[in-house]
Amino acid sequence: MTARPIAASPASASAASTSAELLRALGAVAASPPPCCHPVAESLGLPAPTAAEHTGVFVLAAPPHAAIHLGEHGKLGGEALDRVAGFWRAIGLHPPQDADHLGALLMLYAELSDAQMAARSEATRDQLRHAREALLFEHLWSWAPGYLTAVTRLGAPSLAGWAQLTLSALGREARRAAPPRALPLALRMAPPPVTATGSRDQLLDALVAPVRSGILLTGADLREAAAAAGLGYRVGERRYTLRAMLDQDPSTTLGWLGSHAGRWAALHSAQQPIGGHDPRHWWTQRAARTARTLQRLQTRLVTAG
Repeated sequence: MTARPIAASPASASAASTSAELLRALGAVAASPPPCCHPVAESLGLPAPTAAEHTGVFVLAAPPHAAIHLGEHGKLGGEALDRVAGFWRAIGLHPPQDADHLGALLMLYAELSDAQMAARSEATRDQLRHAREALLFEHLWSWAPGYLTAVTRLGAPSLAGWAQLTLSALGREARRAAPPRALPLALRMAPPPVTATGSRDQLLDALVAPVRSGILLTGADLREAAAAAGLGYRVGERRYTLRAMLDQDPSTTLGWLGSHAGRWAALHSAQQPIGGHDPRHWWTQRAARTARTLQRLQTRLVTAG
């Protein structure tokens, strides 16, 4: 006798469908500039972002790309993008140019959820479930909680709520899924952390790469730091701005950076917990190590002076 496919209960299927639609809509808000995203934002009960707000967050302050957060240099492209593109190819899809964009990944996750629910055989459903959970833990939950926290801290009126809703929705998915048996590959093979040795250029390289420092530095953070320290703020790429601050007052800048890293250690630790190998512990430890390293550098500078 041929075994009949095991169908999901109506309640669980309805919940999965609702979750998929929510994540698809949240992805569309990030991926579609105004006014295209306005109907979707309004359907979610969120304020419609202005073009300036959308560009300010998703293009200038916090581009939503996995490569920036998981790549050695904290920039677009590179091995981190290739790793995400490889996932698209592994499931039989041609990767788009922005394969690691959070909006694209959320919408892909929703498509996999839909395909899993629609599959007629148990074997196909199981394959799609594994693919969906791999996408979730390897390419979304590995970096998105910190990113979404950073967006919330930017204080953009229309997008702070989007970030909180997205984090909550992803957290529910992570808790419903089978606990991951290992940390994401990008974290297991992460480049070296911030160290107290090496040149200033090497320090700057590490600080602007979240996977190395455990922290996220936005232009708003650096403006706040410069204002608090009474330093001149030079508009430009974050590395350039940070170098200018270190040139003006290295001790004060290192002190602020150390405190900022300590805040990020606390933010990572406070993220929603999941079962299995929880990336929040990895991020907490890396940010805490950066805080200690920067404090040592500041102490060394003061002693030498």
